[in-house]
Amino acid sequence: MPSIVGPLKINSVDGGGTVNFGDAFYISPKSSSKTNAGAGAFNTGMMVQTNSLLSSSNPIDPDYKDQPIVANK
Repeated sequence: MPSIVGPLKINSVDGGGTVNFGDAFYISPKSSSKTNAGAGAFNTGMMVQTNSLLSSSNPIDPDYKDQPIVANK
């Protein structure tokens, strides 16, 4: 379905990403990654207070593949 998009500004898309306007039948990822971090690891702001008494990250993944992207080149 057609749409009207007003003024738009994208400063940067660091590290890839998908920007889509209008209709899309099929959008496929070109790369994938996985990140493991503990509680409060990615908090950002001026004054962040994270109280995590005990935190554990399990980087072991029993899956063989999470997101296959072989045919998406």
